[in-house]
Amino acid sequence: MALSVNKRPMGGGKAETAPQHKINERIRAQQVRVVGENVENPGVYSLSEALKMADELELDLVEISPNADPPVCRVIDYQKFLYQQKKKQKEIKAKTVQVVVKEIRFGPNTDDHDFQFKLRHAEKFLAEGAKVKAYVFFKGRSILFKEQGEILLLKFAQELEEVGKVDQLPTLEGKRMTMFISPKKKK
Repeated sequence: MALSVNKRPMGGGKAETAPQHKINERIRAQQVRVVGENVENPGVYSLSEALKMADELELDLVEISPNADPPVCRVIDYQKFLYQQKKKQKEIKAKTVQVVVKEIRFGPNTDDHDFQFKLRHAEKFLAEGAKVKAYVFFKGRSILFKEQGEILLLKFAQELEEVGKVDQLPTLEGKRMTMFISPKKKK
């Protein structure tokens, strides 16, 4: 009895992923709208005619809008198409802005020196473009000094009005009274 041996290597190899778009013979529609920079007469063609046009130009027929009626296909070099899409994604990602939030913690009875010290840090954070989350943490029975905490945060916001604007006024959530300040836009 002979054993059959599988010649393919097991694991370790890169799994082949299916292309994101249907190309050439993988397109199943009977009629397609053909577009592209190299196409002289864009319009609706049968799939065989569209494939023939792409073949004559030595390019690929790529289905870019499968939900349209008829589906839209572009005559283009598929690898170049993928490269351009990747490039666009990178540009979009580069343009997104990361919002950094720096936290500054106070107690309800923070003295003036500590207040000034934390104020300087907050000014530096706002100058760097980061948002500041200032909060008063009430430990144990210090929750009785809610008004003091609110006054402290409002004083903090007033001191920072040159470099930042208040996004959210002080709100009490459990044992924390929180306020958000974002940097002012530079003119």
